[in-house]
Amino acid sequence: MTKTLHDLLHGVTIKQWVGPTHVPIVMVCSNSCQVVKDSCFVAIPGTQVDGHSYIANAIEAGSRAIVCEVLPEPADLNTAITYVVVGCSTNALGIIASNFYDNPSSKLKIIAVTGTNGKTTIVHLLYHMAIKMGLKVGMLSTICNKILDKTHPATHTTPDQIQLHSFLHLMVTAGCSYCFMEASSHAIVQERLAGVILSGAVFTNITPEHLDYHMNFSNYIQAKKKLFDSLSSYSFALVNQEDKNHTIIIQNCKAQKYTFSLQHTANFRGRLISNTLQGLEIEIEHKSIWMQLIGTFNASNILSAYGVAQLLGLDSHESLTALSTIPPIMGRMNILQYNRKPLVVIDYAHTPDAIEKVIATLRRAFTTQTRLITIMGCGGNRDKQKRAHIGKILSVQSDVSIFTSDNPRYEAVEEIVQDMQKGVPSTVSYKVLHILDRTMAIKKACLLAGVEDVLLIAGKGHQHYEEVQGVKQFFCEEEIVQALFMQ
Repeated sequence: MTKTLHDLLHGVTIKQWVGPTHVPIVMVCSNSCQVVKDSCFVAIPGTQVDGHSYIANAIEAGSRAIVCEVLPEPADLNTAITYVVVGCSTNALGIIASNFYDNPSSKLKIIAVTGTNGKTTIVHLLYHMAIKMGLKVGMLSTICNKILDKTHPATHTTPDQIQLHSFLHLMVTAGCSYCFMEASSHAIVQERLAGVILSGAVFTNITPEHLDYHMNFSNYIQAKKKLFDSLSSYSFALVNQEDKNHTIIIQNCKAQKYTFSLQHTANFRGRLISNTLQGLEIEIEHKSIWMQLIGTFNASNILSAYGVAQLLGLDSHESLTALSTIPPIMGRMNILQYNRKPLVVIDYAHTPDAIEKVIATLRRAFTTQTRLITIMGCGGNRDKQKRAHIGKILSVQSDVSIFTSDNPRYEAVEEIVQDMQKGVPSTVSYKVLHILDRTMAIKKACLLAGVEDVLLIAGKGHQHYEEVQGVKQFFCEEEIVQALFMQ
């Protein structure tokens, strides 16, 4: 695929350029190590690495054009290279990538889902619903990326600008009409959706998260709001009326606004009829459907997926029928049952709000005689503020809590666990164990649990690895439990 630099710059706000723009470009990249002859290198400033420092490397590797925010010193300019100065190179990268791949988002109906919790579940519900309805569809999510039935590994919740438009291009080539994608707050702030034309966006909820990155809750809300600020009047915004911040999210939003709720009057209203560990029964549009998903929070996710289907013009009855056949999402309230062994639940919950909702769901499903044993840690080099809060929730609401490792990255597990311990009230400290090795923590919980007890292994969900000192080591909780209980 070859484009001229002039074509790639269509829609980019340019402050200055040096050199001709009618030059052939065969690749767009922001990593100088990926540059080939006749590439366009976009220098991205970063908190740890500044792409401007690698401009010379990119030119040496064969780059024909440089897009940057700061022009190199006159003495460093190469007369054989075209330099383009922009105000925001991350935004420019998205537009350039879109142009390079023939603006694929203009040929798809793309729905972005954002919020603290529920993004992955809603995107998977929408993808599987559409597939069951015979539609050609793609998906970009935390767990994996899909183009029709082909799976592509996911490294981030939302791909970078070049990967994103490349995936969208592949979806168009495969004949897809729809794409459902997660939009993380990091991705929104980092302009990873630049150049993407959205048909709609969904807001699930918001509670304090990623404050190590956003610095405070207000900034975090504004990051989510930015997605809705970018919507056109031809798109829709579907928001959770039960979250008090939904009105802030859609301030200044030009899109057509809709709400969903299980408790309040809304454009899309649902009623939870029953909630058990076998599934949910929900009434939507005066029709009762049975879902294999578990928890009130998933009833809200199902309702939002139905709302999207209606806003896309899909048949109501077919949508509900398709939704009712979707199995649980990997790593989201997955239940493992063995003969004469305690029930085991594996869930991705890693925020205070999410773990509280998961525990509440399990508590409602059992008698007061059932003990809940929870195994959980907190990620290293991430949002330290939430650790004590999680420690308090686990210690107060579980009968036994085991604080352990969960992707410590470059931090010491002991320090992370101590941060969690700071939130434990002294009156319940006797219920808390510290077992730093996650495998040993799971084994200990299995030994402690009686046949009538429930083990909740939280935090990792679908992640089949443990990241320590920059290395991802294979780690599968289901295999550990199975090896113990199948002996």
